[in-house]
Amino acid sequence: MTDYIRWGILSTANIGRKVIPAIQQSRNGRVAAVASRSLERAEAYAAELGIPLAYGSYEALLQDPNIDAIYNPLPNSEHAPWSIRAAEAGKPVLCEKPLATDTAEAQQMVEAFEQRGLLFAEAFMYRFHPQTERVMAMIESGAVGEMQIIEASFTFTVQRENDVRLDQSLAGGGLWDVGCYCVNVMRLMTGEEPDDVRALARFGEQSGVDESLVGLLSFPSGVLGHFDSGLRTSLKHGYEIRGSGGRILVEEGFGIDPTRPTTIRHWQGGRYNEITIPAANHYTLMAEDFADALLNNRPPRFPPQDGVRNMAVLDRLLATARQAG
Repeated sequence: MTDYIRWGILSTANIGRKVIPAIQQSRNGRVAAVASRSLERAEAYAAELGIPLAYGSYEALLQDPNIDAIYNPLPNSEHAPWSIRAAEAGKPVLCEKPLATDTAEAQQMVEAFEQRGLLFAEAFMYRFHPQTERVMAMIESGAVGEMQIIEASFTFTVQRENDVRLDQSLAGGGLWDVGCYCVNVMRLMTGEEPDDVRALARFGEQSGVDESLVGLLSFPSGVLGHFDSGLRTSLKHGYEIRGSGGRILVEEGFGIDPTRPTTIRHWQGGRYNEITIPAANHYTLMAEDFADALLNNRPPRFPPQDGVRNMAVLDRLLATARQAG
């Protein structure tokens, strides 16, 4: 390797149309190849996104000695099988969220990389945005006083009925797709794992997946969290933190437009302030951190075991929702 890493993209998933240009803009990464189960599809995708090499199988990509790391944006049900195959081929992996379909599978993934001394990370891109870092610094400095309540939402409307998010066999569902962000931000901001979780959901009659879900989380420090996620509800993707001495509102918290500044709204002691965060591409920042870790032989900023812990909360939430339903 030189001063950059050569990425291989495992599938022609639509999310790649956001992530691949972001990697191409990074200071330490190049997108070298993409693979699909169809060579024709891979070649068309490569031509669209300016990728030099296309493979007609995932196996061929994993065996390419000129690929330094893999980005895995496959459907949720395929995260574990193909990430583990990548580990067996000696390739570090940045895997889309959520890591797996359950906690045990996520742990198996982490161990597959640990045993081989390979880097592995979960792709929660919003964590790398300067806005998220600023909110965390504000909380640390007492901007809300004693944190008491966190509220989060991530909802949107699927555009077609054959969307993979509605496919139970591919581990679809709103909690896995977008609710995971709400859980993740609560864990990030509190620095704790919830000791009690509960959820209610509406499961699609045709899809069988949670199409709307609301969840409650209680943390050891006393912080309470509530969130909603959904696949058939108008777009909302933000969070609010309230405490004994202030309130922080982030209206654009997860699916952030990399071309526009964002705003943190802050109330404290009768004063209101708007903090503008310059535009930043959190996908680029995430890819750069992983590449830096690989180039400099250090861990990624967020350990892979964090993904297992997030998965454990999701498992518990979905279990309570199914029991209630």
